[in-house]
Amino acid sequence: MLQQLHISNYALIDELSVSFEPGFNVITGETGAGKSILLGALGFALGDRADTNVLYDKDKKCVVEAHFALDDDMLRPLFEENDLDFEAECIFRRELNPQKKSRAFINDTPVALQTMKEIGCQLADIHSQHDSLLLTDADFQLRLLDDIAQNGAILADYQTEYHNYNGLKRRLNELKEMADKNTAENDYLKFQLEELDKAGLKEGEYADIEQTLSVMENAEEIKTLLVTANGLLDNSENAILGQVNELTSTLSRLRHLLPDTDSLGARVENLKVELKDIAYDLRRKEDDTQFDEGQLQSLQERYDLLSRLMMKHHVNDFEALITLRDSLKERVNAFENIDEAIAKAEKELKESEKRLSQQAKVLHDKRVEAATAFSEKVATLVRQLAMPFAQFQVSVEKQENFGNKGTDAICFLFSANKGVAPDDLRRVASGGELSRLMLSIKSAVSEYNYIPTLIFDEIDTGVSGEVAAKIGGIMRQMGNALQLISITHLPQVASKARHHYFIYKDNDGLRTQSHIRMLNAEERVTEIAKMLSNDQVTPEALRAAEVLLK
Repeated sequence: MLQQLHISNYALIDELSVSFEPGFNVITGETGAGKSILLGALGFALGDRADTNVLYDKDKKCVVEAHFALDDDMLRPLFEENDLDFEAECIFRRELNPQKKSRAFINDTPVALQTMKEIGCQLADIHSQHDSLLLTDADFQLRLLDDIAQNGAILADYQTEYHNYNGLKRRLNELKEMADKNTAENDYLKFQLEELDKAGLKEGEYADIEQTLSVMENAEEIKTLLVTANGLLDNSENAILGQVNELTSTLSRLRHLLPDTDSLGARVENLKVELKDIAYDLRRKEDDTQFDEGQLQSLQERYDLLSRLMMKHHVNDFEALITLRDSLKERVNAFENIDEAIAKAEKELKESEKRLSQQAKVLHDKRVEAATAFSEKVATLVRQLAMPFAQFQVSVEKQENFGNKGTDAICFLFSANKGVAPDDLRRVASGGELSRLMLSIKSAVSEYNYIPTLIFDEIDTGVSGEVAAKIGGIMRQMGNALQLISITHLPQVASKARHHYFIYKDNDGLRTQSHIRMLNAEERVTEIAKMLSNDQVTPEALRAAEVLLK
């Protein structure tokens, strides 16, 4: 349950701390005093989108802390999934700095806003003034029914299969469209592939041919240079190797006269070995460099063919031509195996449809079962709220096609009058009736889906005093099972609460500020009397207030 709320620098609130009690708590105060601001701050602490204009002092950061007592081990896995400590007291903290940057913490651990919302909605359910209109929303109706039926796990499995089913359906349609295309396209693909296959493309050959052609086209000049280089080394009167041999002989004689020159001779010997190797390589290259007119022509023709193919198929390099050939091969093979692929896709789709139908049936059956019990419970509650002939039903109609949440169309049906058949809630319910219905539904849902704290912001708007007293009675009864916090302007509702908080504002001459405090027994009588008599505390109003509070 919500134990404490601390607010700093939020809207009309400079600093405010309030502790809440178990059971039914009510908050009253004049219009504009800050009641809805209080709930806005709590929503902010639980992960609602930040309104960047809420800073009371634009130069300071806003901080809102909500302290919850955790006594339900069912929430432990949710905390552990998010690497959060599960403790007896859980503190939600949200900050907004003057630069409009927001930060979120749970037990002093930074968390993503989505994590804060996911956990926060399991701790408190805040019903704002306009949420009764959600009753007319088909998606809300379905979510509500699935919560009651506890369909979370089976719905998740269904949606996984539904995603798979749609993927298979798209794939089958693509294959059929491919098969329906003009066969001329496939014939053209085959022609292109045959042309490239006939060319016998080999990885890297284009670059090899370019290099070979460059050598052959310059063969005469290359051979002349090789002969010249070889002559300089070994085959001329003043060849380098001959000169080195003479140098070796000279150093040999010098060694006997000057022993420390021995190393010079060894170095020259190494040089001579290297020069002989170079001379050998030059002779080999000279022998290998032959000008063959026939080979040159053959290579030139091959080079021209590959160049034409690259130009024809609009590719910039030979590797792209190889890639194109492989792609064409895959497309032709796929087209030729299309019937087999279609048969396989149809089989997989049929199997998926069977699984989906089974899961949809489980969802439907659980929804129908839950709808029956839920309808009876809500109808019983709403009849207590000055609508003795009210009828409420949840219609679950099976549709032909699969949807993201099954095959069911959900509709809430309602009638407030005797002898009138229930009809779509969107067409027949007034604002006041919607509020009473929402209260009845929240009360009924609390028995199925336990959330420890339920908060109402003027859910009793637009009802008479007699109905308000009955609403207060239902709220008091709900407070026996959970913590209920309700903002109200109605004394009949406020008088039923176990704990009464009064919110007010004052002006220090510079700024208006909102404050809140819990009323004692005497103060409650006075506040209820004010609510009964338009802020005029008369003896009659005080007596009436005492009667209400008994």
